[in-house]
Amino acid sequence: MFPSEPNFAASVPWQRVFDQAEAAMAIIDMQGRYLYVNAALCRMLGYRREELEGLDYRNVTHPEDVDPEGPAESPEALEKRYIRSDGSVIWALVVRSFIRDEDGGALYYLSQIQDITRRREAELLWQRSFANAPIGMAVLDLKGAWTAVNDTLCNMLGYSREEMLSMSFSDITYEDDEEQGMAALADLVSGEVDSASVEKRYRHREGHPIWMLIRATTVPGADGTPAYVVSQYEDIGEQRLVDAHLAHLALHDPLTGLANRALLADRLDHGLQQLARGDGVLAVVLADLDQLKPVNDRFGHALGDQLLIATARELQLAVRAGDTVARIGGDEFVVVSLLRDEAAAQALRERVERHLNAEVVVNGIRIRLCASVGHAATADPALAPDMLLHAADRDMYVSKRRRREARGGSR
Repeated sequence: MFPSEPNFAASVPWQRVFDQAEAAMAIIDMQGRYLYVNAALCRMLGYRREELEGLDYRNVTHPEDVDPEGPAESPEALEKRYIRSDGSVIWALVVRSFIRDEDGGALYYLSQIQDITRRREAELLWQRSFANAPIGMAVLDLKGAWTAVNDTLCNMLGYSREEMLSMSFSDITYEDDEEQGMAALADLVSGEVDSASVEKRYRHREGHPIWMLIRATTVPGADGTPAYVVSQYEDIGEQRLVDAHLAHLALHDPLTGLANRALLADRLDHGLQQLARGDGVLAVVLADLDQLKPVNDRFGHALGDQLLIATARELQLAVRAGDTVARIGGDEFVVVSLLRDEAAAQALRERVERHLNAEVVVNGIRIRLCASVGHAATADPALAPDMLLHAADRDMYVSKRRRREARGGSR
């Protein structure tokens, strides 16, 4: 307490309120000297009262935050750094207001100071984590517009930060994927969920699609309702290709690329279900190559594999785009087709038989395909798939026996 400033000591109740306040406060003269400080400020800065009173506030202010023109009234609050007695630095939120005389003239400043070091450290941690994250990150408003994006996301999508901040996520979302993105945003904004994950395609600035895994979380405002959305973005295009490849391998013959038994069973079930919805028949055509073993014995298994690939190609030429062609054994193939009637099923069998009893060129060697073909068709959706396959297999063996008998009779 300065004797030259007796007015401060004149009011004991005022002094007690000032001293006992939990908030750090000080009275500063117009030149910037501390005239009076309370215990809370002493604790904050680590000084005794007698060390602070009479000291210019700039002596405990971080050099980069010193007001170049001296103290000024700051009713909107300013953030600055103070240097404590032990040399450590703290961040503070400071509000300054004038103490005026009866004529309105400024006599002193009342400075109210709040330690915000932890908040600033948390903000700095967030800012650096956001900026340097190895994945894309963004902040969006509740309408889906980007309000902050990191460099990683910009690089992933090929846009500058300025371009990104002028757009909404829907501006670069593929039309077929937009509905799920908007639905997820609606759930977040309504508070129905506080986080959501979506796989969707964004359009790169150069025009090609990028598959993204997006994880979005809402951040509540003061009233507890969602205020904005924080999203993380991972490019999963390569992983989707790997997954698609693995899924293909699980359902297809690795040599010919045709459906395997697992996919054939699914297509048979689906075809029988479709029979219940309308007219038509489900046809199964089964073919067995008659000369695969002789080709393997004469030319080797590598050429035999090429013969199987040529057989698959001929089968695909014989059927419609929506039909299923499968390889279910070493030299057995199946076609599944939903057709108009039994006559169409018989015509399909004849086309398959024609394509599989023709000359093909394999590795420069002309080989005549020779296959026994049978078929079965049903209009009954309750028929078991195995029964339909068994009926086609029996018919194929009838065809094989007839072919053998025909060859024997011709000798």
